[in-house]
Order: sequence, then C-alpha cells, then structure tokens
Amino acid sequence: MPDYEKMYFELAARIADAVDLLVKALQRGEETYMDDDKPILMIVPEEKDEK
Repeated sequence: MPDYEKMYFELAARIADAVDLLVKALQRGEETYMDDDKPILMIVPEEKDEK
C-alpha cells in the first residue's frame, strides 16, 4: 500500500520549492525594471495649432 502521507509531504515540499523559484524570478524581474535608467513617464509638450 502506498505511503500517502509521505507522498503528500513530498508533493507539498516540491510545490513550496516551485513557489520560491517563481517568487525569486519575479523579484529579479522587478529589480531589473527598477534599475532601468529610462524614465517611467515622459512629458511631451503640447503642440499648438497656428491658424
């Protein structure tokens, strides 16, 4: 008979590892985005119509 408790805890541990991996990837992406020197918002002067 399979040891369901052992299987459950192994699955839970692997899911926790996967979540940790995804969180770290998200944090690296956020850091890369925040370290970018490009402005987040660029203000462009309004063009005036001369009629």
